[in-house]
Formats: sequence, C-alpha cells, structure tokens
Amino acid sequence: MLAYKSLHVYIMPDPIQQWKSIGVVGAGSMGSMMTFAFAELGLDVSVWDVDGRNVDKVMNLIKTSKEQFKGTITGYKTIDEFVRSLDGGRRRLFMFSITHGKPADEVLGRIKKDLKKGDVILDGGNEYYRRTERRQEELRPLGVNWIGMGVSGGYQSARRGPSLSPGGDRQAIEQVLPLLELYAAKDKKSGKPCVTYIGPGGAGHYVKMCHNGIEGGMLSAICEAWVIMHQGLGMGYDEIGDAFTQWSKSGELRNTFLLDIGADICHRRKTARGVGRGEGVDPAGGYVLDDVLDKVVQDDDDTEGTPLWAIMETASRHVSAPTLAAAHYLRIASGNRNQRLRVTKKLDIHGCRPFQMRDKKTFIETLRRAVYAAILASYCQGLELIARASKQEKWDVDLGKCIQIWRAGCIIQSEAIADMLQPVLLQDVQIMNIKLIDEVSRDLHGSYEALKEVVLKCTEMDACVPALSASLEYIKYEGSTSLPTQFMEAEMDYFGAHAYWKAGQPGEDPGLVKKGPHHYEWKPA
Repeated sequence: MLAYKSLHVYIMPDPIQQWKSIGVVGAGSMGSMMTFAFAELGLDVSVWDVDGRNVDKVMNLIKTSKEQFKGTITGYKTIDEFVRSLDGGRRRLFMFSITHGKPADEVLGRIKKDLKKGDVILDGGNEYYRRTERRQEELRPLGVNWIGMGVSGGYQSARRGPSLSPGGDRQAIEQVLPLLELYAAKDKKSGKPCVTYIGPGGAGHYVKMCHNGIEGGMLSAICEAWVIMHQGLGMGYDEIGDAFTQWSKSGELRNTFLLDIGADICHRRKTARGVGRGEGVDPAGGYVLDDVLDKVVQDDDDTEGTPLWAIMETASRHVSAPTLAAAHYLRIASGNRNQRLRVTKKLDIHGCRPFQMRDKKTFIETLRRAVYAAILASYCQGLELIARASKQEKWDVDLGKCIQIWRAGCIIQSEAIADMLQPVLLQDVQIMNIKLIDEVSRDLHGSYEALKEVVLKCTEMDACVPALSASLEYIKYEGSTSLPTQFMEAEMDYFGAHAYWKAGQPGEDPGLVKKGPHHYEWKPA
C-alpha cells in the first residue's frame, strides 16, 4: 500500500482583504493621488488634512471624475473621526503624506493616544532619517511600527505607481509589502514592482534622500544643456525637444525620464483655453516654458529638505559629491531673484553669448556625452553616499536593489545606467566606490574629452554650467595621483602643526585615512 503525505500549500493572503482600509494623512497633490490609487486597488480610504479645504477638493474631484473605484473614499474634517473610521477589530494602516519635521510630529502627537498595538504608519513624506528613527523609538513601546518610506515620482506616479523605499522593522515591512507591491510602479523589462525592503531604522528615507540628491545633479545637467542649446546655439524649443527625444531613444541616456519630460516641456504650447487655474492661455499658441521664471524656491522656503540633507550628509560622511553640491547651490542662487537682479548691475556680466559653431550637429553630440558624464557622476556620488552610510549605520543596504526600484516610477530612472550598474551591484553590495566598476570608469574616461570641450566653450561664452564643470573637476581630481593638496597640507602644517605623511614612503603612501606622524617646524612660535 502506498502512503501519501499530506501537502500543505501556503497561500499568500490577498493584501486588500488583509488590510481592507487605509487612512491617508494629508490631502495635497501627493496625498490626494495616493487616495485615488489605494481606492482603485480596492481599499476603503479615509482621508484627513489639517486644512479642511484640501479634503473638500478631494471629495469634489471624486464627484466630477469619471473614474470608478473598487473601494470607497471618505473625507474627514476632524482627526478623531478620521482615526475612529479605521476601527474594525484589526490592526490599522496609515499613510502620512505631509511636510517633514514639525507638522508630522504634531499630527503624530494628536493621534498617538488612539494608536493600538499592531498599527502601522507609513511615512511617505520626504523626512530626515534621524527624525524617522526618533519616531520609531517613540512608538516601539506601544507596539506601533513607523515605517519611513520614500515615495518617488511626483504626483503622477503617486496616482499610477511610484518607486517606494520602505525602511524600518523588517517584519512589519514584510507584512505590508504585498500591498506596496500592488501599488508600486512596475519595471517594464522584468515586470518586478519598484519596491523592496531597504533596511532598518531610517534607511528607507536615507535612500530617498540620496535619490533626490542624484535628481538634483541630473536636473542641473539637463537644464544646463537646455541653456547651451537655446542661448548658445540659438535653437528653438521644438528643436531642443527633438534633441532630448533623440538622446533618450538610444545610447548611454536611453529611456531617461527627465529627458522625456524635458522634450514634452519644450514642445508644449499654450492654448486659447489654457489648463488648470487659467495657466497657459494664449490664442496665438506661444510656449508654456516662456511663462516660467528662473526661480527655484523649494530650498529657500524649506519645503524641500532632501537636497540640503544630502549635501550635509556628503560632507559629514566624507563623500566627495561636487556635482550634487554645485546643482544645489545653483538652485539656492536662483531662489532669491531680487538679490540676483541687484548683483547683476554690480557685476556687469551679460550672460551666455551666442556660440560660434561650425558644426552644430557634432557639438550637440558632444554635449550629449557631456550630460551623460554629469549624470553618471551624480549616480556615483549618490550611491557612494548610500554605501558609506549603510556601512557606518550597519543597515546592509543592497545597492543593486536600489537600482531595481529606480527603474520605474521615479525621477532618476535611466535605463542604460541601470542596465550597466545593476548586474555588478547585485553581486557586490559592499562596493564603496562606484568608479571602481570597470564599465563606469570606462564611460567616465570616454566622456571626459567631451565634457572638457563643452565646459571650455561655456567658460569662453559665459554660459552657466555649474554641474557640468563640477563633474569635470570631479573626474579630474578623483583620477589624479598628484593633487594641489600637497601644497595645502604643507601650509596647514606650517600654521597649525596638522602633520603629514611622507610621499613614496612604504606604509605611509598611500597609507591610512588618518592624521600623519610628521611635522616640520617651518617657523618657531
């Protein structure tokens, strides 16, 4: 007689049935789009905002929308009613989508008394990772899990599927991960959801912060290319848009999101009716871009903290990131336009002059390669910051998985760069210097002359190219065996007895990254 063992097949629970409902805190552009996305998946969504008018906007959008949601959406003006609406005899799930710092602390303080063991709070705002860790510790005695989760891709992706980077208690994240996988963007090549467990503590928000630092470098490189083509080469918006489209079709910048939307921006014309709140109105059909002032204020008014935190972290963790820093300082300078207008009269520099160019087509290709060098340098700097922090904080972040979640739904998605980096990084999660990857060093070397040619021409013609020029210097000094800091070290030893290492001395050159053993008494005190 044959004996048969019983087979126990574990069936993963349906994440929608597992959670059934979610409470969204914040009904701004991101929170409202998350609300619609969760309802479309089938969750019953409660939404609350400190400003009741935002809740009204969400509910009015539902009334006028033709979309059909599987789940319900209910707006609340009082936070107590909002929290009670999620009671159902099971653990509750919240999604915070509000401004970092004090606002998040204030809302947490208002609902803390009603939180129960097993509740999970997903903080989908851009938050400083140390604050995330502080809230995790604050809620741990209550048995409540605070998950710091970067949400990338803007409000469009918040509606249709963003890139997500959750960090915190692994068990709690794994319990909510099936739902996040339904919500997240899907990589077109593999079909994989662009979400993964990043690491403990504030690792999730840290990775999102570094993503935004890379984003700043990319944004600057591309806007610098735009001004070179527009003011330097005299190209019209449509021609520039066509160039961006071509760059994103193939080669090293294949399927780069910021180039795709850049092309859309260049081609977008106004209409007689306009859009939204009366923007883009022009019966003659001029370009929408002409309405936009050269003023980025998100850093000046502290509504966007991640670029600042990223630069602070590069300095404190000793990671050289000049492309990211130069891009950030350009934004800061742009924000206070009033000061710039006054300084312009004093400096009397008239801005970018027309380039004298015999072969525009060849130069545009050179510019493409220069932009690629700056974007690749941005990736190096951001990933090296993640690697350094992961080692120091003992997070064990997998850089290959970071690339995977950046393949769709986020701002820095660039298929060719992902295809190059991911296979290597998945093999070696401990790599600390991305430039040691053969393919990366090959491409930086191959783009160096193009970058130099572009920066030289822009210097001659007074074009503003901080990210491109910083990337050139980055490649130059990162690849040098003889830096001017030799003389700097001598001067610091002269006035401060800082001490130094001896060149060519076994055990000292290259030596450890610490203070040297030698001091020369250049001038007695």
